[in-house]
This record gives sequence, structure tokens and C-alpha cells, in this order.
Amino acid sequence: MTDREGHGVEQTEQGTRTGSYGTDWAAWQRSWDRRQEWHLPDREERFRVMLDMVEATVGPTPLVLDLACGTGSITDRLLRRLPGARGTGVDLDPALLAIARGTFGGDERAAFATADLKAPDRPAALPHGRYDAVLTATALHWLHSDELELLYGQLAELVRLGGVFLNADRMPDPATPGIDAAESALRHARMDEARAAGALDRREWWQLAAADPVPAEPTAERFRIYGEHADGDTPSAAWHARALRAAGFAEARAVWASPSDTMVLGPR
Repeated sequence: MTDREGHGVEQTEQGTRTGSYGTDWAAWQRSWDRRQEWHLPDREERFRVMLDMVEATVGPTPLVLDLACGTGSITDRLLRRLPGARGTGVDLDPALLAIARGTFGGDERAAFATADLKAPDRPAALPHGRYDAVLTATALHWLHSDELELLYGQLAELVRLGGVFLNADRMPDPATPGIDAAESALRHARMDEARAAGALDRREWWQLAAADPVPAEPTAERFRIYGEHADGDTPSAAWHARALRAAGFAEARAVWASPSDTMVLGPR
């Protein structure tokens, strides 16, 4: 097959790679989506509800901060759902940011910046002082609870009055260990089935990224920054709601939940 410029490309497990002519970043974006869906089967439904709530609270043309954006999955769905929106994605991961920047290159509605969520001066890295909405998914479990409380306080200053914050992540309820164990067992059994049918797990996906000539360098830098995986916390949805209210958000509660994940909304 050929890419958009007519170069020959190679079909690989991770998507489409253009060899010496460059990298098909959109293929890497699709590959990342498939890898995430492997362990988050309700991922697209979660994004749909997230954007429903953005439109309901701040309208169809919001200025959005995609926090810990990864490859820009939220920004991608935001701009397709609300074409008049603008998105700023921030992350520390150089490999995932490379995919995001490559995917959205030339789209003036999307911008990306490097920022460490644990750094005390992280708001200074952002191009705007206030946002209509701050959105994040499957990311803040990389932080410990005290770091998350500090971040929520800073986000209260970044979200304009009348704006909104949404966090979708693993938020287990300590009062329901039996339910959580049953859900986890079924989900992991299905992950094993998909894995046997050819789905890539986390380790294999990163091995492919490290082997590709273009993302290899940012992938190596990514592992120098993070190691194999960060060691954060997964507090309950009730904890997140309390922390958001304590940080200065007017209200906070869960607005969506799957058997494994929850999304908490905090209007400012």
C-alpha cells in the first residue's frame, strides 16, 4: 500500500510504518488506541460521556487542557466531536508526545507541551492561564494521593469559573472487594483471550516502538524518565470528590462508571 505522499509502506503488527520515508503517526495513534482498548473495554463509551459533559457544561467551542495527554486520544475525540474546540495536550512522555505531535501536525486547533505533573511550576508550562475544561483519563493513578491533592489545588486555578474538570480512571471502592475481584477476574480472562488472538500487551507494544527507527529515541528517553511503570495510588471516587471540593471546586461526583473504572466531574 502507499501512504499519503505515495511512498511504499509496510504493514506491521503495530500499524503502518513507512520505513526510511518517515513514520505514519496516525497508524501509531490507532495502534495505541487498540492497546488501551485491550485492558479498557469501555474506553470509547467513557470518552463519549466525557464529551457529553463538556458540551453540557461549557458548550460546543471550549478551550480544553488534555492533562497527561499521551498520544492525544482525548484531543482526537474532542476535535472530531466538537470541531470548534481547541485543545492543549500536556505530558512528560516524549514517545507518546511524538505520536501526538505527528498525528496533529498542521491542525491549528491542537497544541502540545512537555510538562511534569509532579513539578511545582507545572502551570507555567501551559500556553493559556485558564481553560474551559480540563480532561484526563487513565493517567492520574501514576500520582500518589498527596501529589494528587496538590495537583487538584492547582487545577482549581486553571479551570475558569463556570468551567469543569473530568477525571476518568481506576477508582476501586474499598467497601466492595468481592465485586472488584469478580470483575477483575473476568476482565483479565478476556484480556488473555485477546492476547492469544494476537493483541499486543504493554511490553510488546513498547518493544515495537523501540524497534522503529523514528520513535526509538523518544521511547528510550521515556524509559529513562519512568522506568517500567510509575507507582501511584488508586483512591476511590468518593475520595476524588472530597479532594476536588476541598481544592475549591463547587461540586464533585461520579458521572459515569463501568465495572472497573469511574469518571468524576468537578465544576468550578
